[in-house]
Amino acid sequence: MINLNKPLMPGATIGIIGGGQLGKMMTISAKKMGFRVGVLDPAQDCPTSQIADWHILADYNDVLALEEMAKRCDVITYEFENVNVEALNAIANLVPVPQGTDLLAITQDRLLEKSFLENNNIVIAPYATIISPTDIQDAIESIGYPCVLKTTRGGYDGKGQYVLKTMSDLAPSMNLLREGTCELEAWIPFTKELSIIVAGNGREFSTFPIVENIHKNNILQMTLAPAKISQEVATEIDRIAKVIAQALNLHGVLAIEMFLTESGSIYVNELAPRPHNSGHYSIEACNLSQFDAHIRGICGWPLTDAHLLSSAVMVNILGEELEQTYALIAEKPAWQFHYYGKSESKVGRKMGHITITSENIEQTLQEIKATKIW
Repeated sequence: MINLNKPLMPGATIGIIGGGQLGKMMTISAKKMGFRVGVLDPAQDCPTSQIADWHILADYNDVLALEEMAKRCDVITYEFENVNVEALNAIANLVPVPQGTDLLAITQDRLLEKSFLENNNIVIAPYATIISPTDIQDAIESIGYPCVLKTTRGGYDGKGQYVLKTMSDLAPSMNLLREGTCELEAWIPFTKELSIIVAGNGREFSTFPIVENIHKNNILQMTLAPAKISQEVATEIDRIAKVIAQALNLHGVLAIEMFLTESGSIYVNELAPRPHNSGHYSIEACNLSQFDAHIRGICGWPLTDAHLLSSAVMVNILGEELEQTYALIAEKPAWQFHYYGKSESKVGRKMGHITITSENIEQTLQEIKATKIW
């Protein structure tokens, strides 16, 4: 077993729980640094398994399989936040899990996440805990319309939430309560949706450029790097990121999503304890990628603040857009295409992304629009 205070050296083995595209891109970075990589995932031909050294075919919460993985690895990480905390705790005495399980527990439960942020004096939208239908009516009296009802666990890409604009939205929103405790939060009238990636190795913390995110049907469509914001706002977001990272004793990377209002107020919306879709631009546009920073962080390597080598636009490729993008490969030689190798294409499923380094973001956005795919 490695000592977490001592950097892990090339030749060691990193275990990744979860075999999606984030695990695949983590593996590419780990391989570049000289590590071997194993993955645990229930899918036979998951993206990460296509390039990892070995693959344990098992459910993420299979303790026996996790124990087998622990015996074969020098360190373990995860690529998504729905890993069972108890299952991970069961192997924590066998192998270092630098990210720990506190981070998982906090980010798996919206109410725990909000409590953590409040305790660290981070501004969030006003909210209330909803257990029964009468709680919603009481909460709306103080929060007002519009507001958003969200399940406390399991929501992503707009799933597990319902926007309430008027009293007529109350009845259909009740379906969410069948899934368990919810939270009702005020709708923030934002002008931009922003995010920042922060990395840690237990001793130091570093940040990536702040980016602007554009969503369509609650799924991230594009990321613009850098975000057009004032220096004052940028300084405050950087401070917030490092406060959160320090409070979590962060190892690896964490994404922080937030809203910016017209007056310059910043509201933190969500944390993701792993590399994030909005950080993919960093592979081509920065001096190191979010995946490089994640591997460095969990292996105890030194960190440096990431900086842009070029402005960039990252655009997601969803299942319904996949085949249309193939024609662009010949038409756009300067675009960087990333296809994840998923065996099944579905509407709304992220199948890849394209990064376009750019000297003129507005011009690049027009070029993307002209393809008539997005």
